[in-house]
Amino acid sequence: MAEQPVGKTKHTELTLDQIASMQPGLGSLMPLVSDRYWIAYYAAHGGNWALAAHEIAELAKLLQQAALTRPKYEPQLTAYERTTVADLLQAIGARDLASFDAVFRKGTEAANAYHKSLGHPEITWRLPRQPPDHLDLSAPSPGAPSDAPPDRP
Repeated sequence: MAEQPVGKTKHTELTLDQIASMQPGLGSLMPLVSDRYWIAYYAAHGGNWALAAHEIAELAKLLQQAALTRPKYEPQLTAYERTTVADLLQAIGARDLASFDAVFRKGTEAANAYHKSLGHPEITWRLPRQPPDHLDLSAPSPGAPSDAPPDRP
């Protein structure tokens, strides 16, 4: 058997197979997808279309990573990206909240249908009732400094 390439750090050496085995699976990636989806919703509703676009674009990258590392799910992940993600980005680009909401709702239904069809009916995603508290999701004020101090500690 041919010797594998080895990556070296100051702490250890890792084979290519060891590095590959460290790649995140869906159990690690899907909570990140969920967070991006949730933030995008509240950003769009706050008028922060740039943040909504950023979150959906980052969500697309996570789906691509998931499809690469878990190829058995590639058809579903790619289909979701080509439909829901593309349609969300179009609605965001148009700043069309009604279209965004319709696509978001359909995307949630599609994700939950995928979970069931792939043998995980226990996973039902729902939009949290409150926006995340760690981000300002409102539309940025024109000319406002990006490093404004927080309202609270």
